[in-house]
Amino acid sequence: MRLGLIGLGRIGAFHADTLSHLEGVDSLVVTDAVPAVTASVAERFGAEVADSPEALIASGVDGIVIAAATGAHTALIRAGVDAGLPVFCEKPLSGVVDEAVAIAAHVTASGVPVQIGYPRRFDPAYLAARNAVADGELGWVHTVRSTTLDPAPPPRDYIAGSGGIFRDCSVHDFDTVRWVTGREVVEVYATGSARGDDFFAELGDVATAQTLLTFEDGATAVVSNTRYNPSGHDVRLELHGTADSVAAGWSDHTPLRNLEPGSSWPTGKPWTFFMDRLADAFVAELTAFTDVVAGRRPSPCTVDDALAVTWMAEAATLSLQQHRPVQITEVQK
Repeated sequence: MRLGLIGLGRIGAFHADTLSHLEGVDSLVVTDAVPAVTASVAERFGAEVADSPEALIASGVDGIVIAAATGAHTALIRAGVDAGLPVFCEKPLSGVVDEAVAIAAHVTASGVPVQIGYPRRFDPAYLAARNAVADGELGWVHTVRSTTLDPAPPPRDYIAGSGGIFRDCSVHDFDTVRWVTGREVVEVYATGSARGDDFFAELGDVATAQTLLTFEDGATAVVSNTRYNPSGHDVRLELHGTADSVAAGWSDHTPLRNLEPGSSWPTGKPWTFFMDRLADAFVAELTAFTDVVAGRRPSPCTVDDALAVTWMAEAATLSLQQHRPVQITEVQK
């Protein structure tokens, strides 16, 4: 299998490493807006070089992986789909809602498979939690808690273009709770604080946020996010039902100090970033994409899934701004 990779920044270079070691990937073609970056990554991982995304798409690849900046996502997805190539694209579909809706419709009409990158779907414990819900092991689920706590805030320039904490960070939790429970969110209430670096308030964003999600069956989920968790990168999930309760993300690497007398857990080195916390999930995610390219499975995270997360993020942003619960139907287009 011959795959193309567009965008070689932090996550793109990480994907180049993963793809170059995947069974079944015989060759990798890479390109980036900065030619020196393209040459460097190609040399490190034994990849071929393409001068542009257009050249890469025309080079005979079987599928493409998009890790370029958000603003380029819709155009690159469209180009790949129009060439009949299966596409993997990092979230989001677009930073502009109307563009996201349009490209989702275009993909659906094309019939070409597109997989959006939400790696927690491939974490073994998260998958086990989903299976426990689907198998009825928890009874009916009434409470969900999902957490993403980053060790330090990104630079100001990143925050300025991220769309805010709900569109940038919380979306991973939003996708998780919807996917694990198999239920749709109908109402969102969000609150947050800009305490920390001055640029959060200047940019109209918050550094710490809590989001209360209400599902169609009345169950609720609490999503907690912060840019300030110096203990490490904390990604966890809890599900509580009438028959059992389960958790994902609790391990010896969980960045939390336990004050229970006589307990020494956790004893391992805390996770420091998403790339070590979810390393195995990223491998499984891209392995799944090779199965999509080969026609062995449908997309495990579709454009419709990505749109559902978009509506949740838009509702949370509006809720924060207007200090009120927001129905998903208020923001859907």
